[in-house]
Amino acid sequence: MKLNQIADNAGSRKKRTRIGRGIGSGKGKQGGRGGKGQTARSGVRIKGFEGGQMPLHRRLPKRGFNNIFRVELSEVNLDRLQDAINAKKLDASGTINAESLVKSGVLRRAKGGVRLLGRGKLTSKIAIEVHGATKSAIEAVEKAGGSVKILAPKKDEAEQKAS
Repeated sequence: MKLNQIADNAGSRKKRTRIGRGIGSGKGKQGGRGGKGQTARSGVRIKGFEGGQMPLHRRLPKRGFNNIFRVELSEVNLDRLQDAINAKKLDASGTINAESLVKSGVLRRAKGGVRLLGRGKLTSKIAIEVHGATKSAIEAVEKAGGSVKILAPKKDEAEQKAS
């Protein structure tokens, strides 16, 4: 085999259809856009127009809102913590915080903070600093002899400049 003999498999590359290049091409004259009028023009077609009737997207009521001040928290369960401690990725003797969880690979990023959830069993005694925790998670950590410190949520840079 030589470099000049290498070729693609037959049919692996398809040529694009060149529309509007004469009637003989099969895609000429109106170029697949139907007749004349608004739908044949570019950038004008009315999406959702129902012939003057109130369109569906305007008939339905608006619901809910997105809170722009909501703080997104990364969630971590007790079983993930215990697995990381057993695999010697996390040091149970020191305090566990968002930075150490990211460094050990338990979390990808800390977002606006960390929330501790109560799924799984915890056997190690740990001291953990989180921005939120469920009652069951706090009980499980304290039952194992550890402590949970709830931190205030992190403020965004925009909020800090405003205040």
